[in-house]
Amino acid sequence: MQENFRQFLDRLRQTGELVDLRQPVDIRHIATLVDQAKTALFFHKVIGYDVPVVSGIIRSRERAMMGLGADTYREIEDKLAAAIAKPIPPRHVKTSPTREVLMTGDEVDLYKLPIPMSSIYDGGPMITAGVVIARDPELGINSGIYRFIVKEKNLTGIDIVTPNNMRLFAQRALERKEPLPISISIGTHPIEITGSGYRAPLGVDEMAIAGGLRGVPVELAPCATIDLPYIADAEIVLEGEILPTGWTWPEGRFGEFTRLMGGLHWNPLVRIKAVSMRKDAIYYNLHMPWENTWLAAPTRYAAIRQALRTAGVQVKDINVTLGGCAFWHAVISIKKQPGEAKNALLAALSVMDLKHVVVVDDDIDIFDPMDVEWAIATRVQGDKDVMIVSNARAKPLDPSLPQGAGIVPTGAKVGIDATIPDGIPKEHYERITYAYADKAKLEDYAKGKKDEAGKSADGTEVAALAKEILAAIEQAPLYYTDIAEKFSTYDFRTVARAIGHLHATEKLWQDPRGRMCVRGSQFAASLPKK
Repeated sequence: MQENFRQFLDRLRQTGELVDLRQPVDIRHIATLVDQAKTALFFHKVIGYDVPVVSGIIRSRERAMMGLGADTYREIEDKLAAAIAKPIPPRHVKTSPTREVLMTGDEVDLYKLPIPMSSIYDGGPMITAGVVIARDPELGINSGIYRFIVKEKNLTGIDIVTPNNMRLFAQRALERKEPLPISISIGTHPIEITGSGYRAPLGVDEMAIAGGLRGVPVELAPCATIDLPYIADAEIVLEGEILPTGWTWPEGRFGEFTRLMGGLHWNPLVRIKAVSMRKDAIYYNLHMPWENTWLAAPTRYAAIRQALRTAGVQVKDINVTLGGCAFWHAVISIKKQPGEAKNALLAALSVMDLKHVVVVDDDIDIFDPMDVEWAIATRVQGDKDVMIVSNARAKPLDPSLPQGAGIVPTGAKVGIDATIPDGIPKEHYERITYAYADKAKLEDYAKGKKDEAGKSADGTEVAALAKEILAAIEQAPLYYTDIAEKFSTYDFRTVARAIGHLHATEKLWQDPRGRMCVRGSQFAASLPKK
């Protein structure tokens, strides 16, 4: 997929998924306008700025699919899994259009960029869509998406509270008492954003995963003031250094993926050494929380499925739920063998920051909350089927955990085995299914449909029908409704009388599944032992 950022915006525009607003708009109004919109919004004239703003480009399932070139949301997961399995290393080029304007030293002025605020309680303007590239002398390259709150014209914070590779790189640089150079690419295609959002193991280049998603290498170009590359297609690039200040500066609050306002964070400072951009640059503001949600979810799906595959569990489907903010909750349906539900829980709970996992059988619709709750209600015994793992890796953005300077909390992970317990007969879980649902349609009766009456009988004719029924159930047990259908030339009352006759003459019995059979036959249920 060769499409660049601007071509993607054009595709959104052509399909009615992006609306251009050409009138002057106050930057303070951007976030709430995007929140109200069903489409992405392109603000051509932001009052006080020379650079336009686009936001909300992947703020829906449909636009996330468009960004990754997928026809279904599940296909995004498949594409990501294939990219992880076969990454394509980036290709380095000498320069790019982002070099058309270059500002260094005293020329650097972040206040010239139209960086919006989002919510009432934000601590300041915040860069939300920067793809950050860093290098550790021993651990290699890392890419990720991090937020930068603007503090001065050339100074920001970087939000790296959560334990991850970028935090590790910064911690190692701090221990060496050295700054950590970083490039920040703003205005990149959703493919690069998705690749950088995948939490790859140390030594795995996320831009190679983005290349796997594209099917061609991502192009990287060299920065002017630091020895690092940036994404060549970017609209704007910041070159900076994470200063060796440690996690000592307060910043925030932020609107988080949790749909809550986060608390005050303590983070390092970043000195911006250079700003480069296209002459007609577009500033991209990633809108919280839904753009983050639709980007993050596929990475969770791919990681969960890989963990379950490694555990040898046969998966039917996975739902990383929006109620769980696409980070913390997963419902997984499996084709269960004895004991596998617990294995599935152990495997899934090891993935990223997953907090609560429910495993169900493949008869449960994992996208229907009522069906999942019904499985929990009817298949779970708390002392056997609820698994709690204490002191596991957690996400500090979880508001239920301790917060504060220097705190990197651990938390509890909970797994619920809501599959049918081993040793319980499957017929105990046969759902109510209404007879004749395939042929008796209410809309037909509303239009005047009439049923034909079967013949009625009494006396010797009922006894003769009873013999026919007896002969049928000698061959194989039948449900009562099956008998009524098989002998539907008679009305239901006549059939009921005939079955009653068999019961009165003590010829009728039932098998363990409740079907009618001949008393004393091989099919007949035995009395339970006392």
